[in-house]
Amino acid sequence: MSDPLVPRFAGFGSTIFTEMTLLAHRTGALNLGQGFPDTDGPPELLAAAADAVRAGHNQYPPLPGVPALHTAIAEQRSADYGTPYDPDTEILVTAGATEAIAAAIAALVPPGDEVVVFEPFYDSYGAAIALADAHRRTVRLRPVHDRFTFDPDELAAAITPRTRAILVNTPHNPTGTVFTADELAQIAAICVRHNLIAIADEVYEHLVFDGVRHVPLASLPGMADRTLTISSAGKTFNATGWKVGWVCGPSRMIAAVRTVKQYLTFAGGTPFQHAVAAVLPDRHAWLDDLRARLCLARDTLRDALSAAGWHCFSCQGTYFLQADARSVGYRDGTGLCQDLAVQAGVVAIPSAAFYADPEAGRELVRFAFCKTPAVISTAASRLAAFAADRQEGASRWRPARRSA
Repeated sequence: MSDPLVPRFAGFGSTIFTEMTLLAHRTGALNLGQGFPDTDGPPELLAAAADAVRAGHNQYPPLPGVPALHTAIAEQRSADYGTPYDPDTEILVTAGATEAIAAAIAALVPPGDEVVVFEPFYDSYGAAIALADAHRRTVRLRPVHDRFTFDPDELAAAITPRTRAILVNTPHNPTGTVFTADELAQIAAICVRHNLIAIADEVYEHLVFDGVRHVPLASLPGMADRTLTISSAGKTFNATGWKVGWVCGPSRMIAAVRTVKQYLTFAGGTPFQHAVAAVLPDRHAWLDDLRARLCLARDTLRDALSAAGWHCFSCQGTYFLQADARSVGYRDGTGLCQDLAVQAGVVAIPSAAFYADPEAGRELVRFAFCKTPAVISTAASRLAAFAADRQEGASRWRPARRSA
């Protein structure tokens, strides 16, 4: 029997996260690959979930989500960014941000039309575009003074008469870039000029460092009526397994996404939705502490790697620090990640997995630093020792210079 997989999914197999997590289990290595925290969220969140279970909130919630969570999300968006949303018609709770992205593309991008994404991109984007039978066009993010950014001319050139939407991820996984107001203005201008939809993946909206400010794309002039903004309790409250996400936007667009979403998961996570609704209004103390811990973990890892000769790129937000494999003698990040698991006892993600053409990112690797101080310290020491061993080996086998 021939392969039953439809052609548009022929290029998709197991995700890189599955592969590298299995490698971590197989080798016993520390897992700095998959981006999930190894500590729980605030005790108040866990207690609220338990209370919701005991209170009988264990059946299907309403399709759009628990009303109390809608209210909490609307108040958060208004208070933090000045972007008002009607909790009854302009907010939809989803099974994590991944479902929100897939449902948005399926609902709003006709088959054969195009979605522009910034590359490297989270791997589910390509699958969601394929699921909608749409086409992907990429705009490359490249390091300028070690911070990844895009060329506005390349963005403009990526737009064709078939382009329907731009998918924007900020803070950006895997590069750690947080798009500036000027960069977002350039994206907004393209959207307005070509009458495009914007799908803004902002799940790391609260995880920004060093005084950098997250600016929602929907807050820019001309964007409120054409932007779907997606976020998640998983990244905000260290509860990635709960799969509670949401999408905010104009009522007509939300209604379209809801039409698709109801045939994916319908609705779920009732006690978790109640718990998030209970703690979202009091998020500030938790988030201040979370940012401080993540910043310390980033600095610990980056400083140890840099001192040992690794070249690390700027990380303004998210969980992720990218490094150049060439700085430790590798041309290929995939090979480096395989060796790191076995020789250093640390698993990372080869960033080539986030590119349409893996060759474009073959020299990059991504480390997740959303781990305990003990794990980060141990991993940093192992990675530094690995680099030192590489340098010592290169020195030992360097050919002697010929005499004149």
